[in-house]
Order: sequence, then structure tokens, then C-alpha cells
Amino acid sequence: MNTRRDLDFSGLAGLLAITLILSFNQVVIKVTNDGLQPVFQAGLRSLFGVICLSVWVAFSARKIRVRRDEVLSGLLLGLLFAVEFLLLFLALDITSVARSAILFYSMPIWLSIAGHFLLPGERITRPRLMGLILAMSGVIWALADRDIAQGNLRGDLMALGGAFAWGGLALTVRLTPLARSNAETQLFWQLGVSAPLLLGAAFLGGPFIRDLAPLHIAGLGYQVVLVAFAGFLAWFYLMQQYKASTVASFGFLSPVLAVLFGAVLLGEETSPAIWAALALIGAGLWLINKRPRVAG
Repeated sequence: MNTRRDLDFSGLAGLLAITLILSFNQVVIKVTNDGLQPVFQAGLRSLFGVICLSVWVAFSARKIRVRRDEVLSGLLLGLLFAVEFLLLFLALDITSVARSAILFYSMPIWLSIAGHFLLPGERITRPRLMGLILAMSGVIWALADRDIAQGNLRGDLMALGGAFAWGGLALTVRLTPLARSNAETQLFWQLGVSAPLLLGAAFLGGPFIRDLAPLHIAGLGYQVVLVAFAGFLAWFYLMQQYKASTVASFGFLSPVLAVLFGAVLLGEETSPAIWAALALIGAGLWLINKRPRVAG
């Protein structure tokens, strides 16, 4: 297994751009849910995303290489991706962007815990343990306080389940034969497997079309091109280059930005309690990913 390097300027710029795109995507999903059934929307995103990926590969020097020893890993990756976004899209249909973002972007907490046991060089030190305690306190506060930003317990738990699936996806990329594959191959597995799974599951969720308008079509386009294709491709590339917990740590910016987007664009409530929960999670993730000082 190759050793991942510490974050440099190009990695920082890429992570900030992806964070902004994914944070705004929470609002886009919620708005597009008004025009398309959530699971159907997620399935279309994967379907058109894999088409965009195929076009990219056809006209670039990059290739998709499916090896026999990674088939089971690839199927698992696609299944985890399908579960992650099935839960997130359903969560955003019944709970606020603010609550969903706080719980969904708690993923680095669970990845850090799993990484302690499974990923070399990512053990939990004393500062990281303190960070985990702070971050988990913020998550528990957000779950327990039903008055924070128009919460729905079922939606909140779905968003949290999506975070668990996302963490499992990150571990699959690192711990299986897929670790040797390029970003295009990894993205092909997640989009190609999830598309039929999500579109099949959509038949259980009621009418595919709700009150479709041009805004919802534009929202789907944003998700296909900037999120499912470009954003995830870049995220997988960064996961190959840098430490998993370092890449995941930028999730602490995502809920903050998502809460701001939800407040400004959707008029969602932003109470002191939600900012306190965010502060705990942000401080915790900072400690989790703080580099130890080197003596001398």
C-alpha cells in the first residue's frame, strides 16, 4: 500500500473547491426533490454521471481498467455509494439542509475511529481522542435537540446512516484491490453499480415526477456534471494522494457552508444551538487532523 503524503497547496485548493461544490449540493438536492422523486433523482444522477465519465475516458488519455481481483470490491463500492445517497436524498426530503449537513458530514469521525484499527499511520492519539469526543458531542447534541433547524428524527437518522456508508466507501477504496486502481475506475464502479440499484429502488418510492420545472432540470445537471462526475472524480484522486483522514477532515467546512446556503437560499432557521453543535464538530475535527509537532 502506497504511503499518502501530507496536504500541499494544490491539494488544499482542490479540497476547498470540492467542499464548496458539495456543500451547495445539499441545497440543490433538496430543491430538486420538489420536481423529482428523491431516489429516482439519485439514480438519474448516477446514470448520467457514468455516461459523462465514459465520454471523458473516450477523449482523454485516462482509462478504466477492470481487473478480475477487484470485482467484488467494486461491487461493494457501488453498493455503499448507492446506500449513501439513497439515504441522503431521502433525508433531505424530510429534514432541513442544516441538520442533514451536520449529521452527514460527521463521516470523518467514523472514518477516524475505523482508521485507528484499519489504516496504517492513522492511529488515534490523545489529541485526536479529545477531538473525537468533542465532535461526537456535537453530533449527539444535534440529534437530541429536536428544535434545531426543523428536525425530523427519521430524516436525521438517514443522514447519519449516509455518513456511515460514506466512511465505509472511503475504507473500501483504501483497503481493497481498488487501492491500485485509478480514480476513473473507482468512480466507474460507484456510478455504474449504483445506477441500476437506485433506479430499481425508485419503483418503491412513488411517482418519479413530482412538479418538474426547468429549475429542477438545472439542479439535476449540476449534480451530474459538477458533483457525480467532476467532484467525485477529484475526490477519489485526492484520496489516492493524501491521507484519508486529512481529505475527510475538510468535511468540517461542508456543514458550515451548507447551513449558510440553507439559511440564505431556503430561509432555514439558524439558531445558536445549531452553531454550537457545528462549533463542537469543527473543533473536534481540527484536533483529529492536527499534525503533531516534530521536536528539534
